[in-house]
Amino acid sequence: MVSFPWRYRLFAATLLSCAVTDSCAARLWARTVPAEKPASGHHGGERQPDRVGSVTNMAALPEEIAVHGGMKTADGVTNTTPGGGLMPRETAPRSQSGVTRDYIAKQTPSTSIVNLMASLPGVVSAKVDPLGMAAGDMMTMRGLTQSQVGFLFEGAPEADPISYGISTATLVDSENLGSLTVSQGSPDIDAPLINAAGGQIAAFEIDPSHKAGGFIEGMGGTHSGNKEFLRLNTGDIGHSGIRGFASFSHTSTNNWRGPGRQERYHVDSKWVKEWGDGNSVKAVFAFTQQFNNGTLAPTLDQWKQYGYNYNLSGQYTPGDVTYYGLSRQNNNMINVILPAHFRLSHELELTTTPYFIKQWGPSDGGENIPVSGGYFGNVPYGTGTSSYEALDLPYQTNNMLSTVLRDPWEQRMGAVNTALKWTHGNNSLTFGWWYSYTSHEERYQFLLLDYAGRKVGGYGYDPIRFANGDILSGDNLNFWQQQNALYLADTLKLLHGKLELSAGFKAVMLQREGTNNVPGASAWKSGGNYFEPLPQFYATYHIDPHNQVYINGTTAFRAPVSTEAYVPDYDPNAGQISAVGNLKPEYTISEEIGYRHFGFWNFSIAAFNLNMTNHNISSSGYIPGSTLVVALPINAGGQTSRGIQGEFGLRPWHHFSPYLSGQYLHSTMDNDFAVSGQVLPTRGKIAVGSPKFTGAVGLQYDQGHFFGNFNLRYTGGQYTTFMNDEHIPGYVTSDLTLGYRLSSIGPAKHPQIQVNFTNLGGNHYLAMAGSTTANARDTLSRSGVVVPGSSPIYLIGAPFGVYATVSSGF
Repeated sequence: MVSFPWRYRLFAATLLSCAVTDSCAARLWARTVPAEKPASGHHGGERQPDRVGSVTNMAALPEEIAVHGGMKTADGVTNTTPGGGLMPRETAPRSQSGVTRDYIAKQTPSTSIVNLMASLPGVVSAKVDPLGMAAGDMMTMRGLTQSQVGFLFEGAPEADPISYGISTATLVDSENLGSLTVSQGSPDIDAPLINAAGGQIAAFEIDPSHKAGGFIEGMGGTHSGNKEFLRLNTGDIGHSGIRGFASFSHTSTNNWRGPGRQERYHVDSKWVKEWGDGNSVKAVFAFTQQFNNGTLAPTLDQWKQYGYNYNLSGQYTPGDVTYYGLSRQNNNMINVILPAHFRLSHELELTTTPYFIKQWGPSDGGENIPVSGGYFGNVPYGTGTSSYEALDLPYQTNNMLSTVLRDPWEQRMGAVNTALKWTHGNNSLTFGWWYSYTSHEERYQFLLLDYAGRKVGGYGYDPIRFANGDILSGDNLNFWQQQNALYLADTLKLLHGKLELSAGFKAVMLQREGTNNVPGASAWKSGGNYFEPLPQFYATYHIDPHNQVYINGTTAFRAPVSTEAYVPDYDPNAGQISAVGNLKPEYTISEEIGYRHFGFWNFSIAAFNLNMTNHNISSSGYIPGSTLVVALPINAGGQTSRGIQGEFGLRPWHHFSPYLSGQYLHSTMDNDFAVSGQVLPTRGKIAVGSPKFTGAVGLQYDQGHFFGNFNLRYTGGQYTTFMNDEHIPGYVTSDLTLGYRLSSIGPAKHPQIQVNFTNLGGNHYLAMAGSTTANARDTLSRSGVVVPGSSPIYLIGAPFGVYATVSSGF
């Protein structure tokens, strides 16, 4: 009898199994791999290695045979990730979840990164636009806001380094997005972040294909939504080791409530040069030009009275600054990232990521300003004692002038993050340095309107000036910040790689300074200098190739939020409208303990505890009498958050991949809150934006031709005031995808049609608070004094939508 080697017997048995169960859609292969994260997926952009500190977390465990099924598609779907693309393998010794192309490609092509994370444990995504284009899309994670979560794209921080706001809709086309990794509790020690008090999100673009070709896509749907996308791949350019792609997209839609529209032009490009043993240089470029007409955010009473009808005006009448044509936000961006990795020797590696990011506006809103008795900075104008005369301009209505409040702003950031890693035996030591410089310029201006709502041209009208030539403004801002961070991390592997101990220390030095060059401005020039020590410790034990336990203790911080924390804003109607906030940084100490199982069924569970001091809440509100929002930073003191999260997912089984996630959260305020000189009894109250229960259920079906994806999410009720006297109820949303994928037809590679249904049940709901207040109702302070209430404003959840997409590779 002929005896075949065991590898061939295993491969033959596996082929027979696939023939019986039809579990392999296109190809099947077997290979010997260590028990670690699977390699990158389609286009090389599906996953990146887990990182703890600056050490790649790949345990040297006994080898195992991993059998992977997959399929070839034009949009990067491989149908190999458990949970329908929502549960890739994680081995980092901390809570961590992911999203791959298997899920991303089946969502609406314009979906933002924030919306793509909505089913992951601990994440609440406020979808305020069916297409995901709106800059107002926000999220929370374990009850902490989006501005408290660090956001990395190809290793570069993409959130505004001063306000920490980010519009993920402007960052990258979802067709080019390879994967997301969400760390719910702690950031990487080498991450270039100064706001990651609540964890981090890392996004990676797909790598260029080795073969020349491209991808084309067209989408259309409700509210006149449409998107056109084209990507061209060079393939390998000779024997140079260089390959690249460039893509262009155009997206537009009408506002789903109220008048107005949104439009976006975007370019992505990525180039890769690889040589030798692990050496690579990448060049990532992006350009975005986007604008949208705004929508109004209601209070709870306005929502109950008007619902979806609480909108901007469709026609202009003199004095009505809620006319939609006066409300316009522009989000423009240039992004350049150059990540590089060099293997200097067998034991020595160098990584460096230089990056440059430029963002600019302007943003517009309508406002009525007084002809006399108003303020230029903190100086009254048009009064007997003022050095500034009244605004003797035409088109007056009841001693008021209707204007466009224009906020032209520009921000530039240049930085480099570099680390040197030395691996010797079972020990890896990493030392790194991050340097960044940011400049920000901003100047409110007022443009006069005639009785038809048109801007009036001419000197003194556009913008409005006083007789001496001074431009009326409330915020003539010049702001800059500089930061240095040094970090050291060490990982030791014991017991044949089963036990890993990691420790690290990071020291962040941050300097900020700003001026508001308007008359009478208090704190005309102000700034802050900060030094933050950030130790971390991780321990993980791999019980076997399929089971892992871990424990960690980490620290993180967030520097004070927004320029308003240093220099106040002013307005012609009210003078000073924002107070300089408490300049102490937010600091968190967190601990986690968790368990994971990886295999045919995949399970992860973690318990966590977080203690925060100087909780700087990023609230906001409308400038009085206008439709433009101003930041209102609030220091709410300490906060304690405890809870448990988990997720479960299966590998594709008879073409089905189910997914389940959930979180229980108990988050409370540690201090009473002072407002208007009075102390409110807020200690022990539930923290704002912290739903007790959240969860998601997902199911994917993909047999190569027919495919579908269903996701249902539950978000519990959320308090929106420190006194817990106003809240929004819990809500359920669901999305559905149906599609058919053809075999290749001539030059058309795997063309397909896909239909996405968003908010399938058409639920009407408030998704999240747009601002936070101390108390919505009149409340007695600790000393018995009545503190007047003030209601927050809210983000309205997106309605039902249907979008059909046709795409093909070539």
